[in-house]
Amino acid sequence: MDFNQALDRAIGRLHEEGRYRTFIDIERQKGAFPKAVWSRPDGTTKDITVWCGNDYLGMGQHPTVLAAMHEALDSTGAGSGGTRNISGTTVYHKRLEAEIADLHHKEAALVFSSAYVANDATLSTLPQIFPGLITYSDSLNHASMIEGIRRHGGQRRIFRHNDVAHLRELLEADDPEAPKMIAFESVYSMDGDFGPISEICDLAEEFGALTYIDEVHAVGMYGPRGAGVAERDGLMDRIDIINATLGKAFGVFGGYIAASAKMVDAVRSYAKGFIFSTSLPPAIAAGAQASIAFLKTAEGQKLRDAQQLHARVLKMRLKGLGMPIIDHGSHIVPVHVGNPVHCKALSDMLLEDFGIYVQPINFPTVPRGTERLRFTPSPVHDLGQIDHLVRAMDSLWARCALNRAENIA
Repeated sequence: MDFNQALDRAIGRLHEEGRYRTFIDIERQKGAFPKAVWSRPDGTTKDITVWCGNDYLGMGQHPTVLAAMHEALDSTGAGSGGTRNISGTTVYHKRLEAEIADLHHKEAALVFSSAYVANDATLSTLPQIFPGLITYSDSLNHASMIEGIRRHGGQRRIFRHNDVAHLRELLEADDPEAPKMIAFESVYSMDGDFGPISEICDLAEEFGALTYIDEVHAVGMYGPRGAGVAERDGLMDRIDIINATLGKAFGVFGGYIAASAKMVDAVRSYAKGFIFSTSLPPAIAAGAQASIAFLKTAEGQKLRDAQQLHARVLKMRLKGLGMPIIDHGSHIVPVHVGNPVHCKALSDMLLEDFGIYVQPINFPTVPRGTERLRFTPSPVHDLGQIDHLVRAMDSLWARCALNRAENIA
């Protein structure tokens, strides 16, 4: 085989389909985020505003977080020194896991190098702990959940997105004695819609199934202490395993699960993705712990309130222009484009002409024909920046001759 030719064909297909992904070289500005500096390929620079970050609350630059990271860095140095089983467990990791367990009102928590790894490692390990486990997975679950469920070697069932009736049909069709688990998300980040947590918990109780929820796009953002949608809805005690991230609303890096002490101990003891991975640097763990603690407070609630206000304002302004907004009431603002070439062109023009950075969302992240721009307003965006974005979208939508459509529910 001519491997270079095969590589050229593979990359060429992405270019032909208009979904080749380009990394934009940006430098965030501490204390001024969402402002950043874009370094163009020709060596010039341009001041831009970031509109597609997952640092939803700006905690990646918060003084409380930075102070905690500096203290840990000065005290312990850069790296953790190894896996948790060898030399990579520190007081900072233990504090972080205690903070997470308290956040979710669970007995214990376990920190991984990312939420992707936490999902993959946990979901692929559970059938070792519960032989014969059947996993029921929402069709729009994140790739990390899909990968973990595929790799575990056990039986799996896919239910239509948020379709509780279909989930019931699948549960009823299986052996009532078989161990079961329902895996789903609280906020599906591409459409910004919510999972039917209460109804799924009802089914889980009826059929004796475990519940596994991904709160990656919800922690920090919902609930009186920022524990997620399950906390907001008073349902955390009905969830057996909670997965989430430290790299989005908490503004740092890493992922975790929170569950009973026995569940966490079993995953800790069996999951290869945990056992054989170097632990988070202490400075990262310290920053994440400080961020979670801050967002539990009234000051954290002020950030959540400001973010929700800015999301509502942006949605209202774009809807007023007839933009095809996907609005399910969450903090995410997707604008449907429906064509990968147009989506990339809009992204490029927003960056070059208006200094607005938003990456196109194309297949396989979303189905073909549903390509979109996904805006993530934050408390650190101001109303002037929102106005600038809305005016830019209005100008470019007309320039690109795109249809203004009814809003998408």
